[in-house]
Amino acid sequence: MSETPDILRIAIAQLNPTVGDIAGNLVKAREARADAARQGADLVLFTELFIAGYPPEDLVLKRAFVAACEKAVGDLVADTADGGPGIVIGTPLARKSGLHNAIVVADKGKVVAERYKLDLPNYGEFDEKRVFQPGPDMPGPVNFRGVRLGIPICEDIWGELGVCETLAEAGAELLLVPNGSPYYRGKSDVRQQVVIREVIESGLPLIYANQLGGQDELIFDGASFAINADKSLAFQMSPFEETLAVTTWRRGEDDVWACTEGPRAILPEAQEADYRACMLGLRDYVNKNGFKTVVLGLSGGIDSAICAALAVDALGEERVRTIMMPYRYTSKDSLKDAEDCARALGCRYDIVAITEPVEGFSNALGQLFEGTEEGITEENLQSRARGVILMAVSNKFGAMVVTTGNKSEMSVGYATLYGDMNGGFNPIKDLYKMQVYGLSAWRNTTVPPGALGPSGEVIPQNIIDKAPSAELRPDQTDQDSLPPYPVLDDILECLVENEMGVDEIVARGHDRELVHRVEHLLYVAEYKRRQAAPGVKITKKNFGRDRRYPITNRFRDRS
Repeated sequence: MSETPDILRIAIAQLNPTVGDIAGNLVKAREARADAARQGADLVLFTELFIAGYPPEDLVLKRAFVAACEKAVGDLVADTADGGPGIVIGTPLARKSGLHNAIVVADKGKVVAERYKLDLPNYGEFDEKRVFQPGPDMPGPVNFRGVRLGIPICEDIWGELGVCETLAEAGAELLLVPNGSPYYRGKSDVRQQVVIREVIESGLPLIYANQLGGQDELIFDGASFAINADKSLAFQMSPFEETLAVTTWRRGEDDVWACTEGPRAILPEAQEADYRACMLGLRDYVNKNGFKTVVLGLSGGIDSAICAALAVDALGEERVRTIMMPYRYTSKDSLKDAEDCARALGCRYDIVAITEPVEGFSNALGQLFEGTEEGITEENLQSRARGVILMAVSNKFGAMVVTTGNKSEMSVGYATLYGDMNGGFNPIKDLYKMQVYGLSAWRNTTVPPGALGPSGEVIPQNIIDKAPSAELRPDQTDQDSLPPYPVLDDILECLVENEMGVDEIVARGHDRELVHRVEHLLYVAEYKRRQAAPGVKITKKNFGRDRRYPITNRFRDRS
């Protein structure tokens, strides 16, 4: 019979795995376990599907991939024969009951238990039901060195299956939950509410270990934490930081476990969290996909300015190249603002005039366009000339092009295909225009943790103050074509995030004809968004993974 301990030291490995890099993820796991051993941990809790990276999507349909994951886990299991900490590690497992999102518990060189995720999410950014099978049975507790651990996996505590309550009834003493929970604004509060609900229903303390890092559009912010059985905060780890924390748990009266030692990080306010999510997303996309440098067009406008700041903060000034591409409609203010921004950030700044390529296109098309009036087509030639230049620099020097369109403009199609929409990744794709203004002002007063850029005013105040303009024709402003951004953003948030009807939006004080127009623009721009670069998810409903509307769509709400 195993001895029943009164102290358990659990290390939470809040790490940044890379999807598909099984060998690299194994190295991270081994390093974390060695660190935990030095700190006297009994057990290391890794996050959901850690060895594969999360989410692996259709990679798990490759039998060779699943087999390689299981082999790596077997190697890590063998490591535990050294008498150091045991492990709880996430991996896909192919069993007779199907392919499972699973965890393996190991100690002393042997597998103690396997557990399979029961509640597979199939909403928003999740579609696990198309690749995994749910666990065949309700999971029971795992005996680890005399302590009965309940180990539900991520969605198992979010749904309505009662997994935590069932584990408590089966004798579990402590709940350990490996997660792959993506960021959106306000997500930390939502997670705590879910965990507190499960603590109340089960009567058990719960450790919530969350993944860190960017994976395509998704950002995993970490911010791992635990709630004691009395609903008090047991510990809180830092968000947006790769770290390992060893926590001490003691058995108290009535055999109830409580955390007596652990980190107490302060969670950031909304603007800092959004900025750090964008920064982490850009950094990981660039680094994990093997790009050494990035390049972006710096127009003197606010969108490209904040993208330049994010790039320098994420990668360092030496890895960022900016290019101003002026034409006859580019103002002196824009030329000065762009140069001032690049100098403030310390990154490379080049000027490539687009007069010759634009006029070359115009001359080549002159006969075809004879007898027509100049308009949007000619304006878009400017944007597309700039796009060609940026892609040429990318091809020549291997730099990834950073796309700089905000969510307001992407929503209504105020962007040019194969022009300013060119690029590999867009850090502000899910930020509305007014949020871009807010974050720009915030960044001028604050250097976020982990940023590699300078302090002080990195986005010239004139960029924030002046009227936004694409500068594709004389005296142009965005409001020639669009309503004021505070109005547009509110209507779009109603339509996109909240799926509100026209009557509901009009009831908020908006003009009905304007709402109809914005709704129409939103629908007809779907074909553009399908061809857009991926970008950081910040809201509950981003374009791409979350909002999946048909391109061919004749519905309009004319209520």
